[in-house]
Amino acid sequence: MKRDLYKKVDAVRKQGSIVSSNTSTIPLASLLEEMPESFRRDFLITHFFNPPRYMRLLELVAGPTTREDATAEVRDFCDRALGKGVVVCKDTPGFIGNRIGVYWLQCAALEAMRQGLTVEEADAVAGRPLGIPKTGVFGLLDLVGIDLMPHIMVSMDSLLGADDAMREYFEVPDLVQKMIADGYTGRKGKGGFYRLQRDGGKRVKQAIDLASGEYRDAGKAALASVDAAKSGGVRALMEHPDKGGAYAWRIMAKTLCYAASLVPEIADDIVAVDEAMKLGYNWTQGPFELIDALGAAWFTGRLREQGEPVPELLEKVGEGSFYRIADGRRQHFGTDGAYHDVTRPAGVELLADVKLRAQPLATNGSASLWDVGDGVVCLEFHSKMNAIDTDILEMIGKALAIVASGYKGLVIYNEGTNFSVGANLGLMIFAANTAAWNDIESTVRAGQQAYMALKHAPFPVVGAPSGMALGGGCEVLLHCDAVEAHAETYMGLVEVGVGLIPGWGGCKELLLRWWQDSRRPGGPMPAISKAFETISMAMVSTSAAHARRLRFLRQDDGIVMNRDRVLASAKARVLALADDYAPAQAPQPALPGATAKVALEMAVGGFRRLGKASDYDAVIAGALADVLSGGDTDITETVDEHALLDAERRAFMSLVKRPQTLARVEHMLETGKPLRN
Repeated sequence: MKRDLYKKVDAVRKQGSIVSSNTSTIPLASLLEEMPESFRRDFLITHFFNPPRYMRLLELVAGPTTREDATAEVRDFCDRALGKGVVVCKDTPGFIGNRIGVYWLQCAALEAMRQGLTVEEADAVAGRPLGIPKTGVFGLLDLVGIDLMPHIMVSMDSLLGADDAMREYFEVPDLVQKMIADGYTGRKGKGGFYRLQRDGGKRVKQAIDLASGEYRDAGKAALASVDAAKSGGVRALMEHPDKGGAYAWRIMAKTLCYAASLVPEIADDIVAVDEAMKLGYNWTQGPFELIDALGAAWFTGRLREQGEPVPELLEKVGEGSFYRIADGRRQHFGTDGAYHDVTRPAGVELLADVKLRAQPLATNGSASLWDVGDGVVCLEFHSKMNAIDTDILEMIGKALAIVASGYKGLVIYNEGTNFSVGANLGLMIFAANTAAWNDIESTVRAGQQAYMALKHAPFPVVGAPSGMALGGGCEVLLHCDAVEAHAETYMGLVEVGVGLIPGWGGCKELLLRWWQDSRRPGGPMPAISKAFETISMAMVSTSAAHARRLRFLRQDDGIVMNRDRVLASAKARVLALADDYAPAQAPQPALPGATAKVALEMAVGGFRRLGKASDYDAVIAGALADVLSGGDTDITETVDEHALLDAERRAFMSLVKRPQTLARVEHMLETGKPLRN
């Protein structure tokens, strides 16, 4: 069927145009049977992982006759324009990600059944303790669809050799067959290994009993091996004598050996294998990085103790490791027995590589400064979840002094999952519970001063976020000269969710952004209303493009598709701004004061009467309205940045002392969800 389609495409396509397939279950060689040489030269496989917006892996497979320039063009396009981590694979069944990933899934599911673990126990082990997403194995099967696995097994059966290790796990258990027949295919069906049931108006999570096939309320797995992994890592997990430790060893020893046995069959080097599993299955470490974490010699020794075969590549590495640092460069162990530099595509710069060859210019527990070359300094957050605290504010001051001593500019960037989730609420609630109001106000003032210093620095400051940039993390970016944001950046001023308003200049900056927007209608109210709506509703952008529409990003701020290119893009922006640089002058808007506040409060009153806003929501909105309307002023007067900051600080302090705000903060810290009181 595919070849018939290709023949139709070939009849109408422009000669030299590139054709690609997304399949991973049909070899490229089979797809090209009966196709002319002209088509073969222009054909390759681009295998995306679902959902393609969020999964970064793209496996690229070229045939023996595919034009090299076609491969290079597609690789570059997928990297730069689509933001993919492109991994070159060989034309083998399942390529890299699904060859190893499907083996791991089948092995982990069947071994859990064979060893008598519950669904919850298996997922507790085969998840975070191994650096694997918390879905574990059964949660992932529910996500991808339980009915998909038997089809994959049939495909693999037709493609794999008779002696392939995956054949040990081709079985589709009777329980799984019955679940599929009954419509329990996972999240897309009536449920799967887990399901949600209604009980008295509440949703109750249930898990299937792997022995009986009956559902029961899901519980938390209590395994000492999982607790041991929290402090001792993956090796402590596998060495633990309980059933969780035995299970972890069994499934990972099998999986890691399988991966080691497949190089160079499925890829030329171990780097491709590790990248495929990290980008395609969201593993924190790839198979060979996991072996290094265990210790290759320890791993091989335990295999021998248990009479298990040792793959040739493991024998070759011996007492060494699969990765090492040499002369400030990361190197990988090759199939030739030698070490080779891990190379990056042109234009990719990572802070992780900088750290291999340099010491920080300054550092403390929450932030560090790095010389990233070309006269640019990088300010890195590394607190828990990159929450902003006094150490970060202090490091901003050091960054300003160091850059001013002879550098060209500053980039604010890190390689955490999220740029910053905002201010450290734990520190604030501790101070509030001891009535240390002066300390809280000092921190608010310090943040305002630090961010204003960034905005008015005598050199360019460029923010470079990815992931979440919330609250104080968003406010940092609002004070930068420019931002080069990863496409998947989620920005928002979310303070109302904890009973507060932005206090580090977020109200001021968003108001000024809308004020300066040439497309807004005349008069002050459209700008005030837009800022009020965005902040009072705690709007968070769903992407960097959406952040532009919300004015968290300017129209000329950059959007970078590939996360690995964000630092280089931000550096280039600093250097472009550095020539003849002068800080931008902030406008001084004329604000209506009380008349605008009344209008905003009337709108909130309407929402309150409709039940869309709580009584305390109205209190917070009143404080926000006072700031954005200009407070005690009128339309004949202008308001400068410092006056707006003073108003923010007063409003923040008036709210932080209220018990309803403290209740919201405590609820957020305990549950991760906002409280509507």
